[in-house]
Amino acid sequence: MEKREAEGLRFFHVADVHLGMEPDLGCPWSKRRQEEIWESFRRLVDRVREEKPEMLLIAGDLFHRQPLLRELKELKALFESVPDTQVVLIAGNHDYLKRDSYYLSFSWPENVTGLFGQSCERVDFPSYSLAVYGCSYYSREVTENLYGDVHPSGAMRYHILLAHGGDDRHSPWKKEEMAAAGFDYIACGHIHKPEILVPDRMAYAGALEPTTMNQTGEHGYIDGVIDAKGVRISFVPFAVCEYVELTLPVDEDTTQFSLEQDLTAEIARRGPANIYRVTLEGLRSENLEFSLKRLRETGNVVEVTDRTRPAFRLEQLKREYAGSLIGEYVGYFENAGSALEQKALYYGLEALLDARRE
Repeated sequence: MEKREAEGLRFFHVADVHLGMEPDLGCPWSKRRQEEIWESFRRLVDRVREEKPEMLLIAGDLFHRQPLLRELKELKALFESVPDTQVVLIAGNHDYLKRDSYYLSFSWPENVTGLFGQSCERVDFPSYSLAVYGCSYYSREVTENLYGDVHPSGAMRYHILLAHGGDDRHSPWKKEEMAAAGFDYIACGHIHKPEILVPDRMAYAGALEPTTMNQTGEHGYIDGVIDAKGVRISFVPFAVCEYVELTLPVDEDTTQFSLEQDLTAEIARRGPANIYRVTLEGLRSENLEFSLKRLRETGNVVEVTDRTRPAFRLEQLKREYAGSLIGEYVGYFENAGSALEQKALYYGLEALLDARRE
C-alpha cells in the first residue's frame, strides 16, 4: 500500500457515452452510429485492460435512457474483464434513477461502485489512499446545485469528485466555487464538448462519441495522473467519427459535376467515416442552381447549406435595363463596398429578376 501511495495513481475520466442512442435518426448511417457508440466504449475498456489505470471514472449518462437488463449484463462482462481497475459511476440526467431502475437492483462486479445516492456520498479506496465522491440524478432536471456543500473528508490522501451538470436546468454550479472546495480533481459530465475548466483540477471529458451534428471537433476521454506532485490531465481523442464542418468555394466555372467531385475528394481526404455539414460559398454562374439533394447523397452528408449568389454582370444589366427599376437598383449599388451592401445588391437583384421572369 505504501508503494502505491508514493507512486500515486492513474485514472481515465469518461462521460456522456449515451449507449443505446441512435444519432441522426432516419439517416442512412444512424444504425451504424448506434453500434459505433457501443463499439467505442468496448474499445475504451480494451484500452483499460491494456494500460491498467487504477480508476475508470464515469461522470454520468453512460446510457442515453434507462438501461436494459441485457445491456447491464454486457457491461458486467466488460467490467469483469478489467479486474485490476476500479470503476466508479454515477447516473446523469438521461439515465437518471427511476424507482424501478435496473441500476439499483443489478449485481455489479466487485470492481464496480455505483454512487447512486440522491445526495453526495463517498467511497474510499485505501489501497490508493483515494476517496471518490458523487451522487446520481433522480429526474431529468435538477435545478439546485447538487455539489454546493460537498467537501473532502476522511483520512484518504487524494479526493476526486464526480459531477454531472453545470447549466441552469442541470445542477447549476460556479466553477470557481467548485474548484475552491478542496478536491484534487473534479471529473465533470453533461457538456458534450471536452473542456478544461480549471487546468489539471476540473474538466469536462465531453462525449466519447459525438451524438448530434452541432458537436464538431474531437471527442474522447481524459487520461489523468494524481500523486504527490499534484494532478496532470490530458485529453485523448478517441471517437470513431467526427462531425466536420466543410466549406466548398464556388465560382462561375463551378458546375454540379465539378462540385460533386470536389466534395467527394474532400470527404476522402478528411475521412469517409466522418459526418459532414457542407456550406457552399462564392459567386456561381448566373443561371445555375445546385442540386443539394445530389450533394447530400455524395457521402455521410447530414446537411448542405447554399450561401452562393449569382455572379451578375452589373454593367451589362445596367445597360440592358436602363431606365427601369432594375437599372436604377444596379446604379444605386454599383459602388457597394461593404459586405452588407454586396449582400443587399445580390439578394435584391435576384428578387427583381425573378419577379420580371414571372
